[in-house]
Amino acid sequence: MLSLLHIENIAIIEQADIVLQPGFTVLTGETGAGKSIIIDSIGAILGQRTSRELIRNGAKKGFVSAVFEDIPPALKRQLEELGLDTEEDGTVRIQRELSAEGRSVCRVNMRPVSASVLKTLSPYLINIHGQHDGQKLMQEEYHIDFLDSFFEAEPLLEQFRPMYAKLHTLRSKIRELEKSGQQREQRIDMLRYQMEEIAAAELKAGEEETLTERRQFFENAGQLAYSLQAASKLLSGNEEDDGAMDLLSRAADELADVATLSQDLNHLSQKAEEIRYQVEDLAASVAMLAADVDFSPQERDAVEERLDTIYRLRRKYGATVEEVLAYYDKASKELGELENADDRKDEMMEEYHQTLTKAREIAGELSKHRRQAAELLEAKIVEQLKDLDMPKVRISIQVSSQTKLNPHGMDEVRFLISTNPGEPVKPLSKIASGGELSRIMLAIKNVLTQTEDVGTLIFDEIDTGVSGRAAQKIALKLGEISRRKQTLCVTHLPQLAAMGDHHLLIKKSLSEEYTFTDVFNLNEEERVGELARMLSGDAITELSMQNAAELLERAAANKKK
Repeated sequence: MLSLLHIENIAIIEQADIVLQPGFTVLTGETGAGKSIIIDSIGAILGQRTSRELIRNGAKKGFVSAVFEDIPPALKRQLEELGLDTEEDGTVRIQRELSAEGRSVCRVNMRPVSASVLKTLSPYLINIHGQHDGQKLMQEEYHIDFLDSFFEAEPLLEQFRPMYAKLHTLRSKIRELEKSGQQREQRIDMLRYQMEEIAAAELKAGEEETLTERRQFFENAGQLAYSLQAASKLLSGNEEDDGAMDLLSRAADELADVATLSQDLNHLSQKAEEIRYQVEDLAASVAMLAADVDFSPQERDAVEERLDTIYRLRRKYGATVEEVLAYYDKASKELGELENADDRKDEMMEEYHQTLTKAREIAGELSKHRRQAAELLEAKIVEQLKDLDMPKVRISIQVSSQTKLNPHGMDEVRFLISTNPGEPVKPLSKIASGGELSRIMLAIKNVLTQTEDVGTLIFDEIDTGVSGRAAQKIALKLGEISRRKQTLCVTHLPQLAAMGDHHLLIKKSLSEEYTFTDVFNLNEEERVGELARMLSGDAITELSMQNAAELLERAAANKKK
C-alpha cells in the first residue's frame, strides 16, 4: 500500500506531501490543476520514462519519494533476489531524482538502483489504469495480453520466447547458406587470397613497434654516433687531453693521501672513490654503445620494406598488427563455415525442425490454456458488467490458432461484444461507445487484479464518457474494489468523488511570477463544497450544496450495504 508520496519541483508542484490511507481515495480539481502531474510522479517511482520537461521551470532538480507499507510476500522475495532489504519497520522507500541535464538517480531503501529495477518492482507496488488502457482495448493486437494476464501465461511464454527467437536466427542463417553457389565460391576465393597474403607476411605482435624504433635509430644514427664519441672522449680522454675519468682519479688519490687527518676528509675520500668507480662504469657503457653504432644500408632498406608491408596490410585489414591477425582468425572461421556450408545447412535444418517441434508443443499448451481461460474470463467480465449497468451485454473472447507461429505462440485473440439482445457479437471498436469501453475496461481490470499481488490500484479518469446511472455504478464498483486493495481515482464526476473514503483536492494558485499546485485533504464540510463545485461550476448555490450533501449521504448509505 502506498502510504506517503513526496513531490518536489515536478512541473507546477513546488512541494507536496500526500498522505494516503487504505480504502478508496478520490482526487479532484479543475482541469489543468495538476492531477496528471501526480500520476506522472507516481509513474517516475515505478521506473517509467521521464523527461527533463517534467522538472519545474527554474529548478535544477526534481524529486519524488514514495513509502509503501504492508508489502506482499512476493515483493519481499523479489527484493531479496535483487539484494535489497526492507526497512526495519517492513516498509519500502523508493526515491527518484531527476536533473535538468536529463540524468536520473533511483534508490530503493537508500540503495542506488537502475530505473529497470524500479520497473521490475512496479507490478508488486501499483497498477495504473489510464486512458491509454482503454485505447489498448480498441486495438486487437493487445487483446491477447489481457487474456494471458488472466491465467498467468508468463511461465509458458518464458519457455516459448527463446525458442521463437532461435527459430528466427536459424531461418536467417539457413537463407544465408542458400545463397547462390557462385556467390559463395567468390567469397571463398576472396577469403583464401586474403589469408594467404596475411600468412605470407608472417606478422608478429609487437613487431611494428620494434621496427619503428629501429628506423628512428637509423634516422638519428649520425647525431647519435657523434654524441657518443664526444662523450666517450670527454670521459676517457686521449693522447692530448685528460678525460673526466683521469681527472677524477687524480682527485681521489689526492684526497686519499689526507684521509687519515680527519673524519670529514675520510668521508670525502670515500665519496670520491665511489664516484670514480661510477664514472668508470659510465665511460665503459658509453664506449660500448659508441662501438655498436654501426649498420648497413641493406639493414635499413630491409626495415623500411618490412614496415611498408605492415602498413599495406593494416590499410586493408586493421589499424594494428593485432587487428590484422584477428581478421585472419575471423576469415579462417568464415572460410571454414563456407567450405562446410552444405553440412552446416543440414545440421541447422535438423536443429530448426527440432526447435520448431518443441515450440509448437508449448504453443499448443498456451492455446489450450487460452481457450479454457477465455470461457472463464468471459463469464467473469459479464458478471462484473451486470454490476456496471450493462446486464444484457455478451462478451465473446475468440481464440484463433494459426499454423504460423508468432511472438505469442500460434494464437490470435479478439474480444467481441454484443450490447443488445439478439445482435451478433462484433469487434469492440465497431460497437462500444466511450462510456461502455470505460466500464468494460473497469470490469476486465477488476477481474485481472483480483489475483495480483499489487496492493494499490490507480484509475486515471475511468469516468471518461460516463454520466448518470452508469457513473453511479462505476462508483459502487470502485468502492467494492477498494475493500480488497487500496484504490485511488482521478475523477471529474461528483458521483465517483462522493464514494471516496478520503478526498484529495488538487488546486492551482497563481502569484505574480509563478504557478503553484497544492494538495489538500478535505474534511466532510470541505467535501460538500468541492462536490457542489463539481455539480454546478463556480456558481455554487444553496441547491448545489444540498445536492452535494445528499450525494455524500447516499454514498455513505451505499458503503454500508
